Amino acid sequence: MATMNVSLPDPMRDYVQQRIDSGQYASVSDYVRDLIRRDQSAIIDEERWLKELDASIDESLQEMKAGGGHDLGDACNALIADIAQATGAARA
Repeated sequence: MATMNVSLPDPMRDYVQQRIDSGQYASVSDYVRDLIRRDQSAIIDEERWLKELDASIDESLQEMKAGGGHDLGDACNALIADIAQATGAARA
């Protein structure tokens, strides 16, 4: 196993030591390994989310090219008209 030296400001060092003293971690190395695993997991989750987003955008673009979907301006105008009608009916 490789060794790395890390310099920390005193408040950060104290925080890490508190985590160890509380029993949440066995050592500084244990704490750092956990942080790295969490970071790796977050990166993997973000990459998965971006791939799913790209696929969703591609699917939507294909649907729009095939004549599906709704024009955003038309949809907003319809919503505004519905709101105006509902608030007008509530006042009457």
